[in-house]
Amino acid sequence: MSLNATQAAAAQAGVLFSSFQKAPIAFPFYHVNREEVIRGIPDKYSSLFAPFATYWIVSLAFHFIDQSGWALFEQYRIHEPDEVKRKNRVTVRQVLVAVFAQQAIQTVLGLWWLGDEDPAFGPFRDHGADLDKYAGWVAQAAIAVLGKDGGRAVVKHCGASVASWMYWWGVPIAQFFLAAFILDTWQYFWHRYFHENLFLYRKVHSWHHRLYVPYAFGALYNHPLEGFILDTLGSVLAESGAGMTTRQAMLFFALSTWKTVDDHCGFALPWDPVQHLFGNNADYHDIHHQIGGLKKNYSQPYFIHFDLLFGTRMTRAEFLARKSDRQAKSTTSPPSTPLLVGKGKKSADGPTSKLEKEE
Repeated sequence: MSLNATQAAAAQAGVLFSSFQKAPIAFPFYHVNREEVIRGIPDKYSSLFAPFATYWIVSLAFHFIDQSGWALFEQYRIHEPDEVKRKNRVTVRQVLVAVFAQQAIQTVLGLWWLGDEDPAFGPFRDHGADLDKYAGWVAQAAIAVLGKDGGRAVVKHCGASVASWMYWWGVPIAQFFLAAFILDTWQYFWHRYFHENLFLYRKVHSWHHRLYVPYAFGALYNHPLEGFILDTLGSVLAESGAGMTTRQAMLFFALSTWKTVDDHCGFALPWDPVQHLFGNNADYHDIHHQIGGLKKNYSQPYFIHFDLLFGTRMTRAEFLARKSDRQAKSTTSPPSTPLLVGKGKKSADGPTSKLEKEE
C-alpha cells in the first residue's frame, strides 16, 4: 500500500496523529546512525567479516576453557580429553586446513553475491516515512479489530508507540525468527538426506563425523560440497527469504556462527546463554556425533521442532539407555559372523570401523 493510501485510510478513520516526519526520530540503542558500522569498512564487507571473526573469537574462548583444566569447567565437560586423540579420525591440522578453506570459499562467494544496498533499505532511508506507513497499518488493524470508536481510542492513546515498536523491534525480531526457521528447515532436510543417502554419507558427510568428539574450532570441518550446500546456500536463502538488510544479515550471520561453534564446544555449560536459551545445544548435538545417535538429532542450528515432528529426537537419557542395552547384549551374546555380500566385503549394516566396535 502506498504512503498516501495508508494516510488516507487512517485519516478517514479519524485517528491520524502527527506525522513521524515532523519530529526527530527516536532511534533505539542498537541503531548506528552512520554509513558504516565498522568505520572504514563498508557494511557489505563487514557482513562477511563478522561470521569469520565470531567463529575464531568464540572458538579460541572455548579452546582456552578446554586447555585450562579448571575444575569450574571440567565438571561440565561432555567427553574426557583422551577421547579426542583416541576416537577422532582427523588431525587438528587437517581440521584447520578444511575450516580455513571453507571460510575462503564462503568469502569469495559472498563477495560475488553481495552488492551495494538499495538506499531505500540502508541506514539513512526515510525512517519517518516508513514509520508513517506503520502508523497507518496500526490504525487500520485497530479499527478492524475493535471497531471505529474503540480503534480510535486505542490508536490515540498508544498508536504512535505501537507503530514505533513494530518498526524498530517487532518486524526485525520476526525477520530474525523467519530467517532462523528457513535456515533450520534447509539444514534439517539436507542434513538428514546426507545421512540417509549412503553415497553422500560415505563420500561427503562422513568428513564431519570424523570428529567423534567435537570441539569448537572443528564446527565447520566439512566436505567443501556440504559446506556450500548447508552453510553457504542455507545462509543466503535465510537472509534473502526474510528480507533482511545488510546490517540485519551481519547480525544473523554472526549469531548463527556463534551458535554453530557453541554446539560443537564439548561443554554443557549451564550459564552459557546460547545453551540455556536453545534446546538444540552442545549436549544435544553431541549425541548426534556418537554412533548410537548417528541418525537422531539432525536439527541445526537453532531449534529442534523438526526432530520432534519427525521422530528423530534423542535425549541424553535415551542415548545412555540405548548404549547400556547395547553393551549388555555384547557381553551376553556369542560373537556373530558378519554376513558377506562379496569376497572380503561385509554387510553395510555391519561395523565399518574400530570406533563402531568400541561404541
